[in-house]
Amino acid sequence: MTVETVVFLIAATIVLVGAVGVIVRAHPVHAALSLVLTLFGIAVLFVAQNADFLAAVQVIVYAGAIVVLFLFVIMLLGVDQAENLRIEPFRLQRPAALVTGVALFALLLLAIVQGEITGQKSAGGQLSGEEANIMVLARSLFSDYVFAFEVTSVLLVIAVVGTVILARRPPREVADETGAVER
Repeated sequence: MTVETVVFLIAATIVLVGAVGVIVRAHPVHAALSLVLTLFGIAVLFVAQNADFLAAVQVIVYAGAIVVLFLFVIMLLGVDQAENLRIEPFRLQRPAALVTGVALFALLLLAIVQGEITGQKSAGGQLSGEEANIMVLARSLFSDYVFAFEVTSVLLVIAVVGTVILARRPPREVADETGAVER
C-alpha cells in the first residue's frame, strides 16, 4: 500500500466516524464537535488531492466559522435537554424524510452509473495552466458570482440576528419575601 492510500483510508475513516457521530449523538454540542471531526477529515482529503486552498477554506470557514455559529446558536437557545422522540409533532415528517432520502440515493446511484459525475468542464474556467487556482477562483467569485456571494453573506447575518431575537426570553418575575414582584 502506498502512502497516499494509507492517508486516504485514515482520512475517510475519520470522515465517516465524524458523520456517524453527527447523526447518533444525542447532545447537540457533541454532534457539532463530531461535525468538526468530519470537516477536518475532508480537509485532509483536499490536501491529499493537492487542493491546499480548498483545505484551508474548509478549516477556516467551515470548521472555524460555521461550526462556531452552530455552537453559538446551540448555547444561545439552550438546547441542552433531550426531547422526547416518541412525541411526533408532524406526523408526515418521518415518511417524507424517508422518501426524500431514498430519492436522493437513487439519483446519486443513477449519476454514478451514467458517469455524469466527472469530466464536466468548469463553469468558471480552466483551473490548471498559467494562472493559479486561487486567481481563477477569485476572479470568478468576485466578478461573475459577486451578487450571489453578497446575498449569501446577508442571509447569514439575517439568520444570526433572527436567532438572537427569537432566543431572547422575557425577564422572569420574582416575588420577594413581602410578596412584591420584582423583575
